[in-house]
Amino acid sequence: MPADPEALRSRWLDALVPAREGARHPEPTPYADNLIKRWSEPQRRYHTLDHLTAVLDHIDTLADYADDPAAVRLAAWFHDAVYLPERSTNEERSARLAERALPEAGVPDGRTREVARLVRLTLTHAPADDDHNGAVLCDADLAILASPPKAYAAYAAAVREEYAFVPEQAFREGRAAVLRQLLDLPRLFRTPYGEREWEERARENLRAELATLTKG
Repeated sequence: MPADPEALRSRWLDALVPAREGARHPEPTPYADNLIKRWSEPQRRYHTLDHLTAVLDHIDTLADYADDPAAVRLAAWFHDAVYLPERSTNEERSARLAERALPEAGVPDGRTREVARLVRLTLTHAPADDDHNGAVLCDADLAILASPPKAYAAYAAAVREEYAFVPEQAFREGRAAVLRQLLDLPRLFRTPYGEREWEERARENLRAELATLTKG
């Protein structure tokens, strides 16, 4: 079922309101509408509202592991808010967007810095062992890797569509390098739930896709 923008507006409130301080704040809906518009841009095939919804759902599952679930949820909203497949600066630009928008929306400076840090962390998906917020966000973002085979195949196809401007052989080589980098990590998932429920299936999916990319 496609993502429901109205439901997402409600989830934006669920993320923003606990993160605010003080009594007077601007109307939150325009911020939600701006982010929903960004996540709906035509160049996106995987990094869409459906992906945002899935990440928020996974954060709900993992929230008890986070030190600041409100910050993690806000980071989910911003982590791919700026997304152009041909650029390598998406995480940095998304973090800067959060740094501009959140103080205006009533979020205090300390929590805004934490949200921006988490957004930048999605460049590497390598949180420190004691980074509980980072573990939750990164696990939620990578949970697609542990999908059933049909859903994983749809994910991989959507990624290819986002990079349609890249010639086939170059895409295969670049994608294979990304998959090897992931497989070389000692752990894909850092929360106990993610390690227990997602690690093995994700590695099976990654190995299967890598074999397809490198065959012949």
